[in-house]
Amino acid sequence: MEKVLVLLLVVLAVVYAVPDPRGIIINLEDGELCLNSAQCKSSCCQRDTGLSLARCASKARENSECSAKTLYGVYYKCPCERGLTCEGDKSIVGAITNTNFGICHDAGRSRE
Repeated sequence: MEKVLVLLLVVLAVVYAVPDPRGIIINLEDGELCLNSAQCKSSCCQRDTGLSLARCASKARENSECSAKTLYGVYYKCPCERGLTCEGDKSIVGAITNTNFGICHDAGRSRE
């Protein structure tokens, strides 16, 4: 009986020692506060205004507003999901001023 209790305690200690897959600084879920897109599982750290807090957000879907790229690691509009392209302003001035918004389109689908 004593060996069973010791084994149970060892198993519990190992279970609690395994790190949580959700991170505190990286590997953040959507809605959690972030400072840079590299911290988010979705690779998009987004803020609504210049004074708001940035939070991890999902990438833009087809026909949604998007940003082609950012110099700061924080977006006002998230980039497109995989397989979509953000068609819009791709200038360096747009990237600096965070006004490089476009619309996500499926590159493989022909436009009618």
